[in-house]
Amino acid sequence: MLRKPQLSVEHMVEDVSTIHSLPLFYSQLSEAIDHPRSSIGDIAKIIAEDQGLTARILKLANSPLFGYFSKIDTITQAVTIIGVLQVRDLALALSVMDVFKGIPQDLVNMEQFWKHSIATGLASRLLATSQRESNLERFFVAGILHDVGRLVMYVKVPQICLELLEQCRATGTLLHRAERDRLGFDHAEVGSALLKRWKIPPRVAEPVGTHHDSSKGDQYPREGAILHFADLIAHALQIGNSGEVFVPELDHGVWDRLQISSFYLPTLVKQVDATYEQTVSALFGGDDAAR
Repeated sequence: MLRKPQLSVEHMVEDVSTIHSLPLFYSQLSEAIDHPRSSIGDIAKIIAEDQGLTARILKLANSPLFGYFSKIDTITQAVTIIGVLQVRDLALALSVMDVFKGIPQDLVNMEQFWKHSIATGLASRLLATSQRESNLERFFVAGILHDVGRLVMYVKVPQICLELLEQCRATGTLLHRAERDRLGFDHAEVGSALLKRWKIPPRVAEPVGTHHDSSKGDQYPREGAILHFADLIAHALQIGNSGEVFVPELDHGVWDRLQISSFYLPTLVKQVDATYEQTVSALFGGDDAAR
């Protein structure tokens, strides 16, 4: 097979405007949160300008994912109870889910793509809970965004991606390894680079970039390890599909680092099952609305 001209991660994300950009509101939200004089009311007002986003955040806040006993009726309540940064993280995930549209079905079914991503986010958040981590929404969001680099690749080099998908189905090769063999990088690195271009915090961008090799984690190796394991869980449960046909191999260093008890795995699976449908419903406005 003839090699294509050498590509790079930088080439994939160098012109973000030709890929996709985050909605202006997210930039405004981030600026308000970072401004020392902004109040919770100011932040809630920005979110409330997007009625669709407001409805989904409220539905998510009242889902079993959070498990609050009293109903959260307003964005101000959501920001107060869940937390400013946590709501921003949720808004980020919802924004990214909205911007990638129109990718051909022969490359990816977007409904199945986001279902796999949501399952990974849920597993990541649950694993982080069992590990007694703080700010659990960053794990949920990193899970939802962990394969976003694959969407970038589907947009930028669709023919190469199609060839890689066909090669992997025929040979049993893991897709992320085929990407690296062909291009010298994989979708995880592309996703991390895109999130950095969008000025997404390293606590989300780095684990996305290392979820197939958490040993590369610099500031957030545990987050990368949790995301790696969560991705395997979502694949093993066969919830959705982002393009990878086979269950990725477990990095045994991750198992040792996290010290997960094998007795915990059935509980984790039950918890993912228990929260999955309502989380999909909250994020898409209904299970069959995923696109």
